[in-house]
This record gives sequence, structure tokens and C-alpha cells, in this order.
Amino acid sequence: MRQTTGILLAGGQSRRYGTPKAFAKIDNTFFYEYVYRLLHQSCDEVVVVTREEFAHCFKPSERVIVDVEEYRGCGPLAGIYSAMRASLAEQYVVLPCDMPLLEQTAIDILLKKHSQEISVVQVENRLQPLVSVWERTMLPFIEQALKEKSFSLKPLFEKHKVTYIPSSTLTDNPATFLNVNTIEEDKEMREWLKS
Repeated sequence: MRQTTGILLAGGQSRRYGTPKAFAKIDNTFFYEYVYRLLHQSCDEVVVVTREEFAHCFKPSERVIVDVEEYRGCGPLAGIYSAMRASLAEQYVVLPCDMPLLEQTAIDILLKKHSQEISVVQVENRLQPLVSVWERTMLPFIEQALKEKSFSLKPLFEKHKVTYIPSSTLTDNPATFLNVNTIEEDKEMREWLKS
């Protein structure tokens, strides 16, 4: 078995949502907790990456870090880099905190299908770059991108061996990879839960 670390990204600004999404709730459970449980089931270790002002909001049993100082506030790529620096593993499963409908089977199949430097889920014609698996060998390339102030993930996808995995091969539920970025998407997600 390959050593696998789960990276839970929970440091976004949540501007469109209005409040920190990680701590939005469904039935008394924080959004981030749903995703944390999935990673905990699939990985040897889970690292939560958040902003300094939220670090105290997580459970003492959860490993919580903030971005390394030189790249603080530089987006998800800085979070992935910081977690890779904090946890030595061969591969990393990256998930955002705002996908409470994610399913365990989808994550397990994603890990099985991972075979190159990066694997990324594709929902119809749209990439979900934060639902991905990364090899540790990507660390120096991520660091170089950050040094060059290239904070988007897509240029890295263009330069490296990427497997694009259709969401339909991971689940037949179209709502599984619903990102809750807005109050409208929150309503949509809760409608799916009822159905």
C-alpha cells in the first residue's frame, strides 16, 4: 500500500457564500467534517489547511496547519504545497471543504484510477481541480510555480502527466461533486439531500 495523505483545504475566503463555508452545517455537522471523514477512511493521515483565524475552530484531534509563511494567502496551490511540506507521503488526495455530498466510493475509485503525476476529476466539460490526487514528485514543481507567482493549478496540469477522470466513472449521482460556493448552491445541495 502506498503512503497516502489527505489534504483538506479549508482556508478559502467564502466571499460569495457570506460566512466561512467549512463551518456551515448540515444536521449539526460542519461541512468540513463530512469531507474529513472521507479522507480519514481513505488515507493514512489527514492534514487540514486553514487560515490562522480559523485554526482554533477545529477539533484538537485533527491535524491543522496554516500555509507556510512565504506563500500565505496565495490560494489552494499554497495549501497543497504547505500540506506536502508538513506530511511525508507518496501521494496526496486533495479535497475542498465545500463538497458535503462527496461519497466514499468516489474517493476510493479515484485513488485506484490514479496512475500519473496528477489525477483530476472532470464533471462533464468542467475540471474540478481541487478534487485530485498528486504525487510527491510534484512538490518542487509546485514550489517553482509559487516562486513565480503562478497560483493557478491549470498551468501545472498543462506541463505534467495528468489523468482526467470523468465523474461518471466515479459515481452515478450528478450532485456528488457539487461545490457549495453560494447560498443558491447551498439550497440546491439541501434539495439533493432531501431527494
